[in-house]
Amino acid sequence: MGRTTRKALRRRLVIGAAVVMAAALGFGLYWFQPWKLWQDKTVEEALPGAARTAAPPAAAPSGTVSPAPAPQTLASGELISHEHDTSGRVKLVRLADGSHVVRLENLDTSNGPDLRVWLTDAPVKEGTAGWRVFDDGEYISLGKLKGNKGSQNYAVPEDADLSRYTSVTIWCDRFDVSFGAAELASA
Repeated sequence: MGRTTRKALRRRLVIGAAVVMAAALGFGLYWFQPWKLWQDKTVEEALPGAARTAAPPAAAPSGTVSPAPAPQTLASGELISHEHDTSGRVKLVRLADGSHVVRLENLDTSNGPDLRVWLTDAPVKEGTAGWRVFDDGEYISLGKLKGNKGSQNYAVPEDADLSRYTSVTIWCDRFDVSFGAAELASA
């Protein structure tokens, strides 16, 4: 092999290695999205029906107007930290129209890729033992986390059997890990 041939081969190897490294770096940045750890998104939503009712009050038989029923907290719990420091309160609320929402109040957690709010049947465990248990049983994904800070509402599907679900987790679907979770205790 001549000197020119070795030089050309070495150059191709260096260029190939650079391309592979650039692709790996690009994939790693996409997958981990490390910049989200320094980005906060605050979402402040009012509880539906708490400030005002969607329907006009019904007339009582005596001709007086009775107010619409207020939202009712059925269960609640405090968030504990798992993979990331997480705090706040979770409530399962029945609204005046009979629908249900999971409400996160004063949520404070890290941002991350592909975070979801799940209603689950898994027990909440402290420490690393609780990081990965929530996808072992049944769960309902209530949607993407709207913000990593604030108070937010997540609609529960009408056909959900709420007696089967005992906890809520902030779940990172990308890495199959809980950022934090709360056991729901009857109110």
